[in-house]
Amino acid sequence: MNVILRSISYVFHPLLMPLFGVIYYFLITPRDYPKDIVWAKLVSLSILTVVLPILLYFLLKTLGLVKSIYLKTTRERIYPLMLNSAVIIIVLQRIIPPTQVLELYYFFVGILISTMACLTLALFKFKASIHIIAVSGVFMFFIALSIHFSLNLNNTLAFMSVLIGAVATSRLHVKAHSLKELVMGLFIGLLPQLILIPYWL
Repeated sequence: MNVILRSISYVFHPLLMPLFGVIYYFLITPRDYPKDIVWAKLVSLSILTVVLPILLYFLLKTLGLVKSIYLKTTRERIYPLMLNSAVIIIVLQRIIPPTQVLELYYFFVGILISTMACLTLALFKFKASIHIIAVSGVFMFFIALSIHFSLNLNNTLAFMSVLIGAVATSRLHVKAHSLKELVMGLFIGLLPQLILIPYWL
C-alpha cells in the first residue's frame, strides 16, 4: 500500500495533468481537427509543459534556488511557479491561441490563474497542494466538456473523483501536506476553471 500511495504522486504529477487534459479533449471532441495539427500541438505541449519545466528545475537546483524536486518549503516554490507561469503564457500565445481551440485556451487560462494563486500563497508562506490543484482543475474542465458537447462522461468523472481522493490520500500519507493545504489546493484548482466556463461554454 505504501508503494501504491507513493506512486500515485508520480503517475499523476502536476506537470502531466495539463497534457492529459489536452489529450482527453482531442479524444472526445466531436470537432474534426487534422491529425497533423493535433500531433503538432501535443508534441509542442509535451516539450513546453513537461520537458522544459524539468530542465528549468535542474537549472534552479544548480543555482541553489531549490533543494529537491519535492519543493518542501514555500521559498523553494517561488521560482518554479514563476517560471511555470511564464511557460503557460507562451502556450497561450503560441500553441493554443483563442482563435484555434477556444476550450483549451480557457483551460490554460484557468491553469495560469491557479498557478499564480499558488505563487501568491507561497509568497505569504502558505503551501497549497500543487498535486490537488492540477487534478481538480482537470476534473472541472472535464465536467465543463461534458456539458459543452452534451456527452456522457460519467465514467471519466467518477474516475477523476476517485483520483482526487487518491492523490489527497497519497499527499497525506507521505506527509507532504496538511488537510488545510489540500482543501486550499482543491479550491484553487476548481474555481478558476469554474469561473471561466461562461466565456466558452
